[in-house]
Amino acid sequence: MRVAIVDDNAADRDWLAGQVEALLARRGLEGTVFPFSDGEGFLAAARRERFHLAFLDIYMDGRDGLSTAEELRSFDPDCQLVFSTTSPDHALDGYRVRAVQYLLKPYDSAALEGAFDQLAPWLTAPERYVELRSGRQDVRVRLRDILWAEHFQHQVFVHTAGGGEVSARLTFGEFAGLLAEDPRFFVCGRGVLVNLDHAADFDGGAFVLADGTRVSVSRDLVSAARSAFGDRLFYREGGSGL
Repeated sequence: MRVAIVDDNAADRDWLAGQVEALLARRGLEGTVFPFSDGEGFLAAARRERFHLAFLDIYMDGRDGLSTAEELRSFDPDCQLVFSTTSPDHALDGYRVRAVQYLLKPYDSAALEGAFDQLAPWLTAPERYVELRSGRQDVRVRLRDILWAEHFQHQVFVHTAGGGEVSARLTFGEFAGLLAEDPRFFVCGRGVLVNLDHAADFDGGAFVLADGTRVSVSRDLVSAARSAFGDRLFYREGGSGL
């Protein structure tokens, strides 16, 4: 597990890092704590490799915690966020970025323990993968990394985060069946599906991904696509609440 602590106050940052390391050890969770003094440094690191949990101070020089969280959500819908700050003024703003907790400074180890109790279902949940036979190799693809997929010439081509692609020789029905129980995925028509968590918009005929890719939707599925996108957007931007 990768945990980020983003705070421009060195004393607060060091105290929280020590507390989080101790909590992880007591709960038997393997993890590494990464301290950051500003939002930009954290975002650069998060783009290279995702964090499972991030503690964000709101009032920081340069990019503040809310702006940092909003930018993070543009490419990572899954990182669990906890705001740690001196003022309650922005508690409601946490709903927009799906923060799971809001800690008011100064807080003690008991308050932090309570936050971890609330986070437990997410922190202990196993990463979900799909296993595909690509060429002569078995490849594990994380579900959250799948952007969209298409079936062409008896193969499924899975487009993944970072510009990657995995191809596997199986029917589209077989591939879609592997993802059928996950609400992130929507079948757009014959041989095409999309990960709604990577959809930035729905323009009435296609999902528009964050990188500008358009994934077209069959005419008879436009209404269902619009509804699915709206439901998932509600979840991403606040449906889970604080």
